[in-house]
Amino acid sequence: MTPRLEARRLVRRYGNITAVKDLSLSLGAGQVTCLLGPSGCGKSTLLRLLAGLERPDAGLIVADGVTLSGQEVHSPAESRDIGLVFQDHALFPHLSALDNVAFGLADVPKPHRRPRALAALEQVQMSHRAHASPGSLSGGERQRVALARTLVRGPAVVLMDEPFSGLDGALRTEVRAVTLEALKRSGAAVLIVTHDPQDALMTADTLILMREGEILQTGAPQDCYFRPRSVVAARLLGDVNVLTARMAGSSAVTAFGSLAVDRPVSQILARPEALVLSGDGVQALVVERRFAGSRTQLVLTSGGEIATGYAPPVGGPSPGDRVGVVLDPAACTGLD
Repeated sequence: MTPRLEARRLVRRYGNITAVKDLSLSLGAGQVTCLLGPSGCGKSTLLRLLAGLERPDAGLIVADGVTLSGQEVHSPAESRDIGLVFQDHALFPHLSALDNVAFGLADVPKPHRRPRALAALEQVQMSHRAHASPGSLSGGERQRVALARTLVRGPAVVLMDEPFSGLDGALRTEVRAVTLEALKRSGAAVLIVTHDPQDALMTADTLILMREGEILQTGAPQDCYFRPRSVVAARLLGDVNVLTARMAGSSAVTAFGSLAVDRPVSQILARPEALVLSGDGVQALVVERRFAGSRTQLVLTSGGEIATGYAPPVGGPSPGDRVGVVLDPAACTGLD
């Protein structure tokens, strides 16, 4: 698949600080890519570079084979076929939801603007609030209006900066689902910047893990979660047990069990769900038990090491109990 938008070895400096370091990525049409990293890692800077709001110090930005930013070229944001949805939504407070969406259609004949804007609101399930002012809308509703305002222009690329950060609980889940459906239907190449692992895992076709201006890993969400390339990459997506391993033939032996491996390793990265309670497994002592709603978190110790695992929310072992543990290879990976 030919990339719709590419970044090639981008660099962006602010004085002595390099916010983006030799970074490359590509976005494909109809695909949602999530860029995950902690605050201050350079995610928003990258978004601004791709949108044309800032110019890179080195590297190229290319759209459908045309250079947008380079050593001698820099197309301004307004000339790029890129829609940017800001974290603060940036709606005009004196305009209705419908007029906010229609505002981006200045080059469309006036009789066609409102019907197109209404269709865009329908796409994000907001047509029933077309005449409401932004001040009367909830955070989730404002987010959907901002998305409609971007999609109504039919951009080839959509960039979203922390779109769900101000939402909680069921509302976050609902808005995320509506947003993903609308983005997929649009056929645009999409980049969503987030620091929330759940948002990234649940929305991405391709996941990019970023830290300190650099990409640590790129791949399918499941691969990044269960096959991280480093401890740092693993921890961006949640809890992980870092187990010391010694080789015994073609097996890596840890304090919580053994795994067959295809190369020598010194560590096993095991997600908590990799520690499966089994009567014939390695014996471990339950140190702590923490109720977490749909499951119980167990802190276990064996052979001088400590690891976290899961048990059903009702019943199960208590602190002081001994349990058998085996490692599920599907939720583990080895590091040299």
